[in-house]
Amino acid sequence: MKEKVSLEETRKVAKLAKLEFSDEELARYAENMNRILEYMDKLGELDTEGIEATIHAVELETPFREDEPHVSLPREEGLKNAPDTREGFNKVPRIMEEH
Repeated sequence: MKEKVSLEETRKVAKLAKLEFSDEELARYAENMNRILEYMDKLGELDTEGIEATIHAVELETPFREDEPHVSLPREEGLKNAPDTREGFNKVPRIMEEH
């Protein structure tokens, strides 16, 4: 099996998602992702020209409604259950690394 997702890439994704795994678990996840991608490549080889879809995961019809203005929740009430706020906004931990 040709590797598309390396162990290091798997480790980076886990770190960005703030997940901790052992080296054994990371290796297993990398292998599983590579198997999934290999299967997707096989599906991509199929000739589906002229074949209509017979089922969809979601309804294709989009329901529309009139866009009517209304009074929204006061900011203070919207933030009252937030664990940490600053200057009227939710304060959350930084997840992006600076480059």
